[in-house]
Amino acid sequence: MGREIEHRYEVGHELGRGEFGITYLCTKKEIVRTFACKSISKKKLRTTVDIEDVRREVEIMKHLPEHQNIITLKDTYEDDNAVHLIMELCKGGELFDSIITRGHYTERAAAAVTKTIVEVVQITSSY
Repeated sequence: MGREIEHRYEVGHELGRGEFGITYLCTKKEIVRTFACKSISKKKLRTTVDIEDVRREVEIMKHLPEHQNIITLKDTYEDDNAVHLIMELCKGGELFDSIITRGHYTERAAAAVTKTIVEVVQITSSY
């Protein structure tokens, strides 16, 4: 990881993997608060479309409203190997994983999840 990010954050264990990178637990040193650091490998960004997708993701996250169900982008760093996105830590995991783990949702639980998704879509539709 780049020096600038390492001066401000202590990068911990891996939280998950995606197509382009790895998400780590990280702690901001000066306030001792935990976040998620999504490190996107530049080697995996093979096309201009891939690069534009990352730029678009960052721009969208910068302009999203604060809401309890929307992860907030806190900071960004770039070094020779990767782009690092420091984000609010979401301890609940991914909805897909929850569905697989539970096997099924009750109608009431499914309605609550759907309601949350619709609310977030409504809030972000103007962005």
